[in-house]
Amino acid sequence: LAAPAVAHPPEKHAVEAAMTASAAGWNKGDVNAFMAVYSEAPETSFVTREGLLRGKAAMITRYKARYSFDDPAKRGVLTFKTLDFRLLDATHALYIGQYLLTYPDGKTATGPTSLIFAKEAGGWKIIADHSS
Repeated sequence: LAAPAVAHPPEKHAVEAAMTASAAGWNKGDVNAFMAVYSEAPETSFVTREGLLRGKAAMITRYKARYSFDDPAKRGVLTFKTLDFRLLDATHALYIGQYLLTYPDGKTATGPTSLIFAKEAGGWKIIADHSS
């Protein structure tokens, strides 16, 4: 027997579109386009191996220090795969995915990402990020 088709809420499509746009910004070497998916709220957080970062400006500084946005060979090509999506309430959602960075030399870097999105005036924005 075939499994029944699962309806996807429009919120899932909107969040996945935001993730696709973010990856497109990365792949163009545009850190600001990549980070446009993050909320401007000062409490927006990103868990790193070094600790907790707060605020989009701190996150941009970290990405610029760790990745060469001017060199596609060093930056790699970013894609996301959705593993789970759940609406938490009418204005918040949990996105669990897998990121994949593919480099021209064939090397890859991959890991999980757990994101909390909030529906803001400008669309669905990440308010908490825990990526490994």
